[in-house]
Order: sequence, then structure tokens, then C-alpha cells
Amino acid sequence: MDTVLFDMFGVIARTQSAQSRAALEHASGIQPGLFWECYWGERFPYDRGDLTGPAYWRSVGRRAGTEFDDRRVAELLELDLESWSRVDEDMVSLAEGLSASGVRLGMLSNIPFEIADMFEADHARVLRLFPVLGFSCRIGRAKPDPESFGWCLEGLGVEPGRVLFVDDTERNVTAARELGLGGHHFTSAAGLREELAARGLTRG
Repeated sequence: MDTVLFDMFGVIARTQSAQSRAALEHASGIQPGLFWECYWGERFPYDRGDLTGPAYWRSVGRRAGTEFDDRRVAELLELDLESWSRVDEDMVSLAEGLSASGVRLGMLSNIPFEIADMFEADHARVLRLFPVLGFSCRIGRAKPDPESFGWCLEGLGVEPGRVLFVDDTERNVTAARELGLGGHHFTSAAGLREELAARGLTRG
């Protein structure tokens, strides 16, 4: 094993903070439980690149039984982008160490166009660590679709058994393992460091 394929959000980048989630709830005007049901219920085609940001937010509104006007759509889109804008510097340092030691790196992330554009503009130094970037919006495939993993394996030029896939969502890790990749369900940087050392990818 000489390759690590990383998820982005919840691993290399941080997930939404409580503050950013509250801001989205408030801006939507929708009861929080219903809001998040609709937010995630419409997210997959947005991540896969089938919807633009405005179309996604209008779909969220319709699913909740309301209509967002242009001003509300723009506000929600801006708040959503901000909520996914933070990297985890500890994990960036870990990836830098792997890259410097010769480990091949890739990234497979369910991410819509607007957030991908933002990361390419604001976090280019981080993305340069990953020669293969499997952004779902750009490849037209999203986890846990086997074709999303296949796209990355082809780009990395390696067999599945040479790859450790790291993701904070267990169903994605399960999908990777079913395809023959190694899988690590990410819960902490410390836990990942132990996994990497156990697999001979670092010295611990």
C-alpha cells in the first residue's frame, strides 16, 4: 500500500460549525428539523453537478413547501459557501508529511461547483497536495457510486489494494472496501496516524 485517497469535508476540511448552521436555519425561515431534511434531501444532485447553486436552493425551498426569492437564494448560497470554507490545519500538515515522504495522494469529495471554485481560489496550497482531485461536480459521479472510486483509481494509476481510502462517512468507507480498497473511518487525526503507521505508510 503506497497511496492514500482522502475525503475532503470532515477530514481535510472542517464541516459546518454550529454558528454557520444556525445562520442558515435563520436565513431560510424554515423550522430547523425540516430545513436540514430538505437541505440534505436535495444535496446529492447538487454535489454531482446536476444543479447550480440557485437551482439547488429553489429545490430546497420547494421541498419545504415554500419559495425562496432571488434575494433569499443569494443569501443562502453565500452562507452555505462560508459554512464549508475552513480547512483543518492539523490534517493539512499530516497530508504534507505524507506527500513529502513519497506517498501518492488523491482526493475524492462530494462537492458542488460553487464550493469547488471557492476552494480552488482560496486553498490552492492545500489542493496542490493532491495530484488527483475527484470533485464530484467535475467528474459527474458522487460517493458512494463505484464509478467515483474508479475515476480516482484510473487517475492515480494504481490497483485498489494499494490505496487506503479515508472518509468520515461510514457508508463511503464500506463502498470503498467492497471495491478492494483499504478503508479507514475517520474520527480523529490521532486515529488516522495510528492507521497509517500500522499499514507502513508512516513511521508513527
